[in-house]
Amino acid sequence: MSWLRLALCQIDPVVGDLAGNAGRILDMVRSADAADADLALFPELALTGYPPEDLLLRAGFVEENLETARKLAAETGRCAAVFGFVDAGRDLHNALAIAARGEWLGTYHKELLPNYSVFDEQRYFAPGRGARALYDIAGVPVGLTICEDAWAPAGPVATQAAAGAALVLSANASPFAAGRRAERAAMLATRAADASACLAYCNAVGGQDELVFDGGSMVFDATGRMVAAAPQFEEALLLVDLEVRPVFRKRLLDPRGRATLPLLPVVGSGLPRRVGPRAPAPTPPVPLEGAAEVYEALVLGTGDYVRKNGFREVVVGLSGGVDSALVATVAADALGPDAVHTVAMPSRFSSQGSLDDAAELARRLGVDHRVVPIESLHVAFLEALAGDFGGRWPGLAEENLQSRIRGVLLMALSNALGWLVLTTGNKSELAVGYSTLYGDTAGGFDVLKDVEKTLVYELCRHRNRRGEGDGPIPVEILEKPPSAELRPDQRDDQSLPPYEILDELLAGYVEQDRTVAELVEAGHPAELVRRVAALVDAAEYKRRQSPPGVRVTAKAFGKDRRLPITNHFR
Repeated sequence: MSWLRLALCQIDPVVGDLAGNAGRILDMVRSADAADADLALFPELALTGYPPEDLLLRAGFVEENLETARKLAAETGRCAAVFGFVDAGRDLHNALAIAARGEWLGTYHKELLPNYSVFDEQRYFAPGRGARALYDIAGVPVGLTICEDAWAPAGPVATQAAAGAALVLSANASPFAAGRRAERAAMLATRAADASACLAYCNAVGGQDELVFDGGSMVFDATGRMVAAAPQFEEALLLVDLEVRPVFRKRLLDPRGRATLPLLPVVGSGLPRRVGPRAPAPTPPVPLEGAAEVYEALVLGTGDYVRKNGFREVVVGLSGGVDSALVATVAADALGPDAVHTVAMPSRFSSQGSLDDAAELARRLGVDHRVVPIESLHVAFLEALAGDFGGRWPGLAEENLQSRIRGVLLMALSNALGWLVLTTGNKSELAVGYSTLYGDTAGGFDVLKDVEKTLVYELCRHRNRRGEGDGPIPVEILEKPPSAELRPDQRDDQSLPPYEILDELLAGYVEQDRTVAELVEAGHPAELVRRVAALVDAAEYKRRQSPPGVRVTAKAFGKDRRLPITNHFR
């Protein structure tokens, strides 16, 4: 029996910040070295950030990445470092470097390149041709893989284990979606048990545009038992004294038969074999589930988007409704109350109750709140356009005019004071076009872009349960009927089906790509299904102009779902 001290280095890289990312990697390598770790594993493309997208088309970026990787390898000490970078030869490769004692020991190229959902790796990378070597780390033969390589049952994990690896490393940049951590854990446990090898999974953490990487790195023994895990949604250095037992008996007795692959050559790192007692594995944290993990994803994604793009403060149009209440609360948790400004912009149709609710929310959050009435502006616009619209007032154009006036005011504050405007549209509204171009869609980031209306309420209740007393969001906001308050006594359900029904239909039509016929066959009223589908299809041009927002489902509007705007298929 032997064992090694493994460090899973769960960091938050910034795409394109090669020097900054190298500094983060080196700092954590040194921390791992100081903790007497034998091996430090970092996420996929930790040096460039993930995904680098069309930066890879710039030769200067690729060359600087290579030069930075070489300098980083030269700074390593006793602890072997495994980090992601972009390798270049005839083609580009999504790659891992392994280095120790200032020497570059080897390189691994990702074999399986995902080209679905938000992934577009075949646009940039050529697939690797399989591991060329294993690495002797403290007497343990170690194999390297990258993300998608671990998802195939007969893929590189199985191949490397059959060729002699007792521990297989998996570097990842796996984006968050609700429930994804449990799927990963089940898959990784199966890979480890099937391969009869220990498996260490290190995932990135942090927000990158609409993607959120949730960390949650894990280590499994050769039986598939999870022996350690890192927290979600925060940077972490997880140290594990991993016991590696001989597995030949299990392989000999495996009824599926033994693999006959030739052994891979083993490259030595110069580290001595560890002997003696090992420290007990840290207790894995309780995984987040349901609304709790989605809320943390929104906080992390919003905070990182704001900070990484050079903003320090944000502004939210606060209507007294549930969507803007949740956005303001997420922003306060992500950035701190001092960085959040809220603005109520009442018109003649705004109720006093909504104004009071908005003010109370701001008071509970401790954020700066101001009131800018828009009635005089609204009247001025109506008078200016009266001759051109000749008797068509009031109507939808007048309603949307109020929203556009508010968008203009928020963008003026953004220009004058440097505040990023956070928009407040949710996924249900974006899906059916229940939004105003250049009005409530005007801004820099849409926190709730992938959060359906029914989940908005769940998230609000979750946050209230987590806070002191009654929580930050007044119960009056949660109990009132949803309304845009753009005309007297307006309610959302006058224009849309109840959100419980609408969200179920949208899950089928948008996220599962089910047809109208399939949804009708499942028991939904045919006329309602056709109406909702028509609204979704007609709103594509609006969504294409909407700001990015945090992705929390398996299929979000944006990179996940790419439909032509001009489209006559029904």
